[in-house]
Amino acid sequence: MVKIAVIQASAIPFEPQKTVAKAIEILSRVSQKGAQLAVFPEAFLGGYPKGVKFGSVVGNRSDEGRNLYQKYVEGAVEINGDEIASLIEASTTYNTIIVMGIIEKLGRTLYCTSITLEPQKGLTGFHRKLMPTGQERLIWGFGDGSTIPVTSTAVGKIGTVICWENYMPALRQAMYAQHVELYCTPTADDRPTWINSMVHIALEGRVFVISACQAIKLNEYPTEFIEQYELNANVNDYIMHGGSVVISPLGEILAGPVYDQETEIYVDLDLSILEASNLDFDVNGHYSRPDIFTLNVNSKPQKSVIFD
Repeated sequence: MVKIAVIQASAIPFEPQKTVAKAIEILSRVSQKGAQLAVFPEAFLGGYPKGVKFGSVVGNRSDEGRNLYQKYVEGAVEINGDEIASLIEASTTYNTIIVMGIIEKLGRTLYCTSITLEPQKGLTGFHRKLMPTGQERLIWGFGDGSTIPVTSTAVGKIGTVICWENYMPALRQAMYAQHVELYCTPTADDRPTWINSMVHIALEGRVFVISACQAIKLNEYPTEFIEQYELNANVNDYIMHGGSVVISPLGEILAGPVYDQETEIYVDLDLSILEASNLDFDVNGHYSRPDIFTLNVNSKPQKSVIFD
């Protein structure tokens, strides 16, 4: 058995050091309950800027939008920065594997990234979102195939697919081909329809799906953000409702979804179900037709400038 904790909590947007302190407090709590793996939501470090357009319309950007974007950049973290170092130390202290969504700064580009941290080992995996959705493309860069490998850990093979990347069939197939067992989906999608997709993926890949989403109110964002918020909500309203859930390889909802509250969801996973579930369906094995369908994955890092 593997005991996991799904963290449905609010970030402290644009304040990564404060968010790290909150995460460490959560880790202390979940470790006391025996959790071996803690999965946090998308953009937990840095924040998910739902409801703002950073002063952008086709053909024009406003000074107010640029100023808010500057604040967002300042709240991003670097992979080798102090915030990640603190989380690596906490992973070892509390003997807990961490999967967490972050807003990563690399040079002058931001990425929506998920990191995997292991006790004693540190950063053993990270994935940059391949396809930002809609307005996300204005503020985040595109990841490449070098960050999609599955990570082998003491609790199983962990893969991460972020939010609407899960609607990319080829990416899902690439994850299944790496024999992912714990399929983590840090997300910002809190709609009831998201659960249907998670059930489908669990059945399709015969994997445990672990979906984590923030539950956060508008008043938890900084004033500059609230002033540019454009969706219909009062300051005391949840603008991300949670809906975190855990699903078995046979499509059974094991825990959740939970809405409109911060919480941790604990589940004991029996990994022997993984192989047993392949009796009648193995998307990468006996139920595939490589004589008809093949998928080529470019796993090389991509660079816009190469110096010889």
